[in-house]
Amino acid sequence: MADQQVEFGLDTFGDVTVGPDDAPLSHAQVIRNVVAEGVLADELGLDFFGVGEHHRQDFAVSAPEVVLAGLATATKRIHLGSAVTVLSSDDPVRVFQRFATVDALSHGRAEVILGRGSFTESFPLFGFDLAKYEELFEQKLDLFSQLITEEPVTWSGSLRAPLTDQGVYPHTEGGRIPTWVGVGGSPESVVRAARYGLPLVLAIIGGDPERFAPYVDLFHRALAQMEKPDLPVAVHSPGYIADTDEQAAEEYWPHHKVMRDRIGAERGWPPTGPDEYRHEIEHGALYLGSPETVARKIATKVKALGVQRFDLKYSAGTLPHEKSMRSIELYGSVVVPMVKDMLAAG
Repeated sequence: MADQQVEFGLDTFGDVTVGPDDAPLSHAQVIRNVVAEGVLADELGLDFFGVGEHHRQDFAVSAPEVVLAGLATATKRIHLGSAVTVLSSDDPVRVFQRFATVDALSHGRAEVILGRGSFTESFPLFGFDLAKYEELFEQKLDLFSQLITEEPVTWSGSLRAPLTDQGVYPHTEGGRIPTWVGVGGSPESVVRAARYGLPLVLAIIGGDPERFAPYVDLFHRALAQMEKPDLPVAVHSPGYIADTDEQAAEEYWPHHKVMRDRIGAERGWPPTGPDEYRHEIEHGALYLGSPETVARKIATKVKALGVQRFDLKYSAGTLPHEKSMRSIELYGSVVVPMVKDMLAAG
């Protein structure tokens, strides 16, 4: 699919940011700011805006579909989706119904990215057994793959009540909600997405992005071996854009470190330092710098991986809303046109 037009999007997890006094904003204000960021992305002509799902104090968005419904009525053309929906700890029928509603409000612009989630707070919160982490996702993805056909569903599994010739509503006007599977890097997950005939989103959040090229190749080979149509692959990676490389690195660093060290402490990682930070900027998956620097890196990695969409995860811990808005503006008005020119020029 190397000749397919590349699309460009933005993702946010609704990180709790700080205000002018360096105090954390309320969850309510953060959610309103996310809507403003999505509206700006739409005005800039970007293709996709994704909102994550978390159930912890440092992220404001626990119900992405509700935020997306608000965005649906405030935007005109941008596609709106989750990044990701933690399907394992939700009910597939309700997920389908909520996104079908967003699809109606947006006149057919809803998308779903389904994943297992990199955080586990939702499992005890909603009464699911973490020991069945894999089984929950497998069974619920199997059911969801039938729901998106919008035909009556007959399904049974060991972790949910069966359905027999059950209609699920509302139906969409387009007949199907675009549904992706988000993957962090396991070959089994890549093949699973191919087995269900769903496009792939690779979450590349650290290290050299080009090490994921074998997963892109595996996905296309698996589709071909299963005699399924070829499907697009998207990439999700963090980044930040300012007028100069130095300004971007200076502004992003303190907020990145707070978030990285807090999550790292929960997972047994050592604190990050300037050397690791610089390595991620220069050689890793952090797309940070001036518009030209970021554009060159995106173009290089998109071409090397052969992907059809690049989503920049623009939010970063406590990074203020105003700085995110400036980064979004530079991404949509300067970086994306540069990348398109670079890709067209080969």
